[in-house]
Amino acid sequence: MLTKTSFQGKLTKTENLFIPFVVAGDPTPELTVEYAKRLQDEGADILELGVPYSDPLADGPTIQRAAQRALKAGMSLRKAIQLVPKLREAGVEIPVVIFTYYNPVMQIGHEALFDMLEENGAEGVLIPDLPYEESEEIRELAEARNIEFISLVAPNSDQRIQRIAESAKGFLYCVSTLGVTGERNEMSAEALSFIKRVKEYSQVPVAVGFGVSSYDHVKLVNEHADGVIIGSKIIRIIEDGLEKIKNGETEQALNDFSSSISTLIKG
Repeated sequence: MLTKTSFQGKLTKTENLFIPFVVAGDPTPELTVEYAKRLQDEGADILELGVPYSDPLADGPTIQRAAQRALKAGMSLRKAIQLVPKLREAGVEIPVVIFTYYNPVMQIGHEALFDMLEENGAEGVLIPDLPYEESEEIRELAEARNIEFISLVAPNSDQRIQRIAESAKGFLYCVSTLGVTGERNEMSAEALSFIKRVKEYSQVPVAVGFGVSSYDHVKLVNEHADGVIIGSKIIRIIEDGLEKIKNGETEQALNDFSSSISTLIKG
């Protein structure tokens, strides 16, 4: 039986979760806020706010391009976290999880990271390249600050699946396939079997990411898991509007974005 994740009371359901991923600062910090608002309007339950990084572990070409755009504009871990109050001022109320690789965390320091997360009102943090076995200090700091440390579990986690799943907080990020992020045409039987195994151990919602890129995927995943995480497809939709933004048609680009997200999530 699932336990209701806290996220300081902001998350009220444990199934059919929609967790979008966007890169902070892509194409600008101001537009990141606008896209987040539109995602909330289309039913997003949690926002993953990605910190752009020049040497990502598993980001496919779409997310890499977004990261390069954001880095070129001067985005950093500190500035990404400082976007959270701007999201709140704009009316974004859903929990925000900062998605960052470990190198920027190491440079800024564990305590400093959680000071910033707490001061700026972020509800969670996810560090995909920090192995579970090396995350004890981070997990303890997160618990002490009432911030959710989000764990990932992948098909090659083997005997670690139970340990990771049983200790997961907030929600468990289930990587549906090995390789890099990106849009895919189908989900394999092996992926669905893996999701079932993870759910046997997890006491928090299991959300599936990597390759969810269509309404049919969303429906399929929600039949087997508790939610979907969508990144590359959403960033591709943002990219589709870049030319309009460049030409001064920002409102049209935002409206097109909302329409595409609605189709992706609701059919």
